[in-house]
Amino acid sequence: MAAGYEVVGEAADGESGVRVARDLAPDVVLLDIHLPDITGFEVMRRVGGGPGRPAVVLISSRDASDYGRLIERSGARGFIAKAELSARTLAAVLGSAGP
Repeated sequence: MAAGYEVVGEAADGESGVRVARDLAPDVVLLDIHLPDITGFEVMRRVGGGPGRPAVVLISSRDASDYGRLIERSGARGFIAKAELSARTLAAVLGSAGP
């Protein structure tokens, strides 16, 4: 458990992230936009955004404004800058009171 959330998996790159998300079927995926092989936007396209799929929250060390409308068009539940990432901000993006 991390701040009330149970971490069920992690991946070092986008292709591994796609496999892990499909294998573990988590409720929520925190997804870095900058990955060593494919972008977080591509991972999002493959694993999130539909019924029965995890809610994806994009994260980055960069500001949301650096991505223009890409975040909005991605289908992700939202975006959190890494400097602002906490259980509280995650709950706010997910639209819940918390874990």
